[in-house]
Amino acid sequence: MLAVGIDWAGEFHDIALGTPEKGVVEQFRIDHKPAGIAGLVQRCLALEPDPAEVRVVLETRHGLLVEALVDAGFTVLPVNPDLVARRRGPARKKDDPEDARICCRLALDPYLDLHALVPHGEVAGELRAIARDDQRASRDQTRLVNRLRADLAATYPAALAVAIDELRAPNILRMLERWPSQPELAKATRVELIAFARAGRHTGPQRFADRVIEAVARPALPAREYMIRAKATSIRLAAHQLLALHEARRSWEKRMGELLLGGRRIRDRAPVHPDRAAAFPGGDIYLSFPGLGDRLAARVAGEIGDHPDQYGSPNALQCYAGAAPVTRRSGKRDFVVTRRLAHNRYLGDAVHQWAWCSLHFSSWAREFYQSKVAAGKSHHAALRALGNRWLEVLWHCLARNVKYDETLHQANRQRHLSAVA
Repeated sequence: MLAVGIDWAGEFHDIALGTPEKGVVEQFRIDHKPAGIAGLVQRCLALEPDPAEVRVVLETRHGLLVEALVDAGFTVLPVNPDLVARRRGPARKKDDPEDARICCRLALDPYLDLHALVPHGEVAGELRAIARDDQRASRDQTRLVNRLRADLAATYPAALAVAIDELRAPNILRMLERWPSQPELAKATRVELIAFARAGRHTGPQRFADRVIEAVARPALPAREYMIRAKATSIRLAAHQLLALHEARRSWEKRMGELLLGGRRIRDRAPVHPDRAAAFPGGDIYLSFPGLGDRLAARVAGEIGDHPDQYGSPNALQCYAGAAPVTRRSGKRDFVVTRRLAHNRYLGDAVHQWAWCSLHFSSWAREFYQSKVAAGKSHHAALRALGNRWLEVLWHCLARNVKYDETLHQANRQRHLSAVA
């Protein structure tokens, strides 16, 4: 067995090699380049011919370095940086070669229960990447819409009157892109507005034109001309960015559905001839749960991965998502239940949103949430408790390879409650 400790960085990596008989035997530095990574792999295989017996400990689970080590067949053991920091000694002095040496010692420790990295497959990796990008794009949309609304309120109140609560609608954004200021919109004729609405496939072009004319004619506080000129470019830019994000998220949503079911979906219908080999394992199981559509199911499935058997129990999955509470009781202290902070935040956010969405589609979920609120729990605490239950049900469905059945789950839950009572 060969132990490898790596303190990774952006341009170079400090390496420490060791064996169970001699401990740490060699330390050196490599560049973050193909030649440097290939040299490290060859050096390790020269000392240990079996790549599965090469245990690599480092403080990250993502990146090109990790992918290269996994492709070489090495056993990659990612650890929390705090684990390394606690072993630096009383001074806790940060030193890259010393951190690599500590990682090597962690790899040599036979009593330390380190979990090997289970890499995502091609489909699961693409699904996770798209789902994370879609979540970031959603946050960007919210940020841009808030900024656009503030600019419109200062210089372009007619646009807010036309949009009402649909400022993200593509036809409103195209209108702002074409007429980025209120004086420009006021110059547009009714014929031009109707033609514009028809070009954008608006359902009621005449009503749209009348609404625009009415909003422009509505009395409003005058804005400074220099502010109108200054904000016109910002409004056009924000509208252009929001349109691009809208189109990107639409294409991502279609791709998520294809990856989950192995075929293209039309109007939320199942694919006619799905390719199971190209589908995410258990994608139809995720979509069978109430509250999980293409986007949210992709976020949950992408973070759990295509190897759900790596979670040995429902509690392991719940802890990974941050839904399982942390309990503390020591000496004379009372029993304390706190929120788990160390978890996969992407999965935790998705499960929290899933719990909220399930309230509209599942009667038992709504009943469970209301019981927690009646017991004095806050809104978010009740959602975390509900998400914890959903993850337990999901784990059992994935382990048995069966879709979720609301009627069956209701019967099992009533049987359990009757037995407890």
